Amino acid sequence: MAKQNVAEQFVDILVRAGVQRLYGVVGDSLNPVVDAIRRNSAIDWVQVRHEETAAFAAGAEAQITGKLAACAGSCGPGNLHLINGLYDAHRSMAPVLALASQIPSSEIGLGYFQETHPDQLFRECSHYSELISNPQQMPRLLQTAIQHAVGRSGVSVVSLPGDIASQTAPEKTMEHALVTSRPTVRPGDTEIDKLIRMIDEADRVTLFCGSGTAGAHAEVMEFAERVKSPVGHALRGKEWIQYDNPYDVGMSGLLGYGAAYEATHECDLLILLGTDFPYQAFLPDDVKIVQVDVRPEHLGRRSKLDLAVWGDVRETLRCLIPRVRAKSDRRFLDKMLKKHADALEGVIKAYTRKVEKHIPIHPEYVASVLDDMADDDAVFTVDTGMCNVWAARYLSPNGQRRIIGSFSHGSMANALPQAIGAQFIDRDRQVISMSGDGGFSMLMGDFLTLVQYDLPVKVVLFNNSSLGMVELEMLVAGLPAYGTTNVNPDFSAIARAAGAYGVRVEKPKQLEGALKAAFKHKGPALVDVVTDPNALSIPPKISADMVTGFALSASKMVLDGGVGRMVQMARSNLRNVPRP
Repeated sequence: MAKQNVAEQFVDILVRAGVQRLYGVVGDSLNPVVDAIRRNSAIDWVQVRHEETAAFAAGAEAQITGKLAACAGSCGPGNLHLINGLYDAHRSMAPVLALASQIPSSEIGLGYFQETHPDQLFRECSHYSELISNPQQMPRLLQTAIQHAVGRSGVSVVSLPGDIASQTAPEKTMEHALVTSRPTVRPGDTEIDKLIRMIDEADRVTLFCGSGTAGAHAEVMEFAERVKSPVGHALRGKEWIQYDNPYDVGMSGLLGYGAAYEATHECDLLILLGTDFPYQAFLPDDVKIVQVDVRPEHLGRRSKLDLAVWGDVRETLRCLIPRVRAKSDRRFLDKMLKKHADALEGVIKAYTRKVEKHIPIHPEYVASVLDDMADDDAVFTVDTGMCNVWAARYLSPNGQRRIIGSFSHGSMANALPQAIGAQFIDRDRQVISMSGDGGFSMLMGDFLTLVQYDLPVKVVLFNNSSLGMVELEMLVAGLPAYGTTNVNPDFSAIARAAGAYGVRVEKPKQLEGALKAAFKHKGPALVDVVTDPNALSIPPKISADMVTGFALSASKMVLDGGVGRMVQMARSNLRNVPRP
């Protein structure tokens, strides 16, 4: 039997770790690894048009499956292109292994063609970033990288010179069982006892939930009922906590709606569950705050805490539910539910009034129709910017749907690449990319990847010919909008020229038919919807000093759009409020 080279050993270990595909762009120093994949039937090479797409696709795959995914870039410029998508994966706590191939090992440090130092460059967006400079480091170094990515839920980067990849792997290697899943973390008894006392002493408890509530929906609902707590959420908590939630009071933050802000400020105990919500301006400073998080480094970095609890949300709630004293007073909960319903009633007209005649089309209307027509288990990938707004306010989670976006890193151009990763997992599952014209055109080359692999992704393009969120930031800061206008082609014509299905929608009455036809089409499709660039309502009084990035003073609401089906749920929850 022929001896393995390092590249073949590298690929075999990825397969043992459960990696099914490697996203990337081929090139010189990476060629030995790509050739090893060619000869290994257990793993596929996915050729994308830009390495940034490779990293975004791997990150989306990891978020949906919860398993390790992988991407690769050739030396110098090739692997540098990975960095933005890796930042996103790392901040989204997605387990991703990135292979950054390197120039010949004998030339490192001598200013060689395309020389960079990826083992240093990627350290800020990874838990582990190291260089294989000798075959004897394999397989231990790669195994260590995998365990960092999986165990700490983030990115690991392995830099591998092409000449090392071609060398013979050591015969007596120390391979061991790989870590492929994370354990649960139970808080200590001291913290649990303190938290129980705080809950029992509080009259008004509010829960504010993030992505750390994934898999804990039942426990959150049971706990909320026991302590009569309203339940708000951050954007990344929406898909996990909003559905089947009779305690829902909406979302806080710039994109928020409903009574989440009031519920977090009018309670006397706020419990932050699995959220690293970054906008301090929306958090109270005069109530007791407890934070529960599986990552101890997240505890207390957004607000002053009265108690920090290190543990999984589900395990923590399972410890609390049988021990906290059940509350019977619903007055605070019912008050917040009514405020929530009233708030939603106040904005619902924004997308229901004369939409069938409004040209350009209301983007709120597009999102609402899309939500109605999409499959119950659809995966939505959402571009940063105004598409975030429409997803936050109109997409209805149900426990089966997934909503993936660059919600922590805030990168443009994420939706299409993430849709690629989502669709490779399951070609029969509906994947919809909610793309803005700015984000789509930034990585538009990878629409060709959909065509090349016949991936049935449906791109719904919100085409307002502007960078809408940037324009909003300028206006709120008192600046005239400048540099935010796009001169766009007919994107549907580009889709057809590429060999995909493409249709352009300019009138509201055309929308449902266009979406229906695109969804029915078996291959990739693009629906180019011309939307109203003025679909923002700015409050009459707002000052520049209220703006820090996306964080506005929570006493003002910048975006005044509708909220889709959420008003129906709020009305339903109000009907369940006991009457005296």
